[in-house]
Amino acid sequence: MTLTKSDLAKYPFLKQAVKYVENLKLNIRDLSDPDDPVVERAEDRLQEALLFATITKYSKKEDVEILSFPVAVLMASATKDPLIKRRYALAEAKRAYNLLKTEPKEKIMKIAENFQWKILQVNTSEKTPYQFKIHFTNYLKNTTSLRGKKWKLVNRLLNNGNVYITKNEAARLLAEEIKRHIEGKMETKEFPELPENIMKKVEFIKTLAISKREKIKLEEIPKTVVMEAFPPCIKSLYEKLSLGSHLSHIGRFTLTSFLVNVGMPTEAIVDLFRNLSDFNERLTRYQVEHIAGERGSRTRYIPPKCETLKTHGVCTSPDEICSKINHPMAYYRKAYASKSRI
Repeated sequence: MTLTKSDLAKYPFLKQAVKYVENLKLNIRDLSDPDDPVVERAEDRLQEALLFATITKYSKKEDVEILSFPVAVLMASATKDPLIKRRYALAEAKRAYNLLKTEPKEKIMKIAENFQWKILQVNTSEKTPYQFKIHFTNYLKNTTSLRGKKWKLVNRLLNNGNVYITKNEAARLLAEEIKRHIEGKMETKEFPELPENIMKKVEFIKTLAISKREKIKLEEIPKTVVMEAFPPCIKSLYEKLSLGSHLSHIGRFTLTSFLVNVGMPTEAIVDLFRNLSDFNERLTRYQVEHIAGERGSRTRYIPPKCETLKTHGVCTSPDEICSKINHPMAYYRKAYASKSRI
């Protein structure tokens, strides 16, 4: 199968797209017009990535779509902001995943081969629900950050070093490959001097990221509650509450807001407070729902910073991770990521 120009517009990270751009012999200075459509589209890609963690818009002009990708990569690199770069790579990967799911098997194979995958179509005579088989090294490389029992190699059909996967699973694993590939492209420390119009957009993207940073960080926290990743202060509060011990007002707020933000259901949090002798279901439910943003101002509250918890005596038995963070949610993200790699 030969990839068309339309394919390159959909998948501008492919080697063929890079070659196409190189053949145009464009220089970044050629994009100095304040209203240049390529730069405008590049900014759109970054804005959507920051706001929605995906990219859904699409330029009808294929050249604009193809060229805007490397410009967006350049702009993201120029911000020198890890969150922007991580968010952009994720958004492009999600976009690719949604497109790949609808592609014929031959095109998925072509794109997989772009990343040197060892991939084969499953022969219909094998009578399995799978469409592809890939070498286990390609499989392991792209499942390291995927959670869920189904991705563990011991739970997969494996034959002669090949792992059997469905078309949707192939698209999902390719999305991981694409994300890592784009992250790598943004790690360059040397890039050309950017025209003023592009630098203005870079500064705008940096400002937008600052305004959305806390929201983005909360969105990135996995919603499967892992108590082993709780920071020491939260573990202590949780254990005390489970035993029916009294908690200070700030202790109750800290624990409740933490549990809300790591994805514990409201009902489960209310049930936890039933252990207290002064439990009032109506009042407790109202307070939990208010902290969760389900009542009142509809604002979801986050726990106080570590400095505040120290001031109020809530910080207990700090460990090695505590010395590297300044917020309970940051501890959870770090500990969760560490445990998910085990």
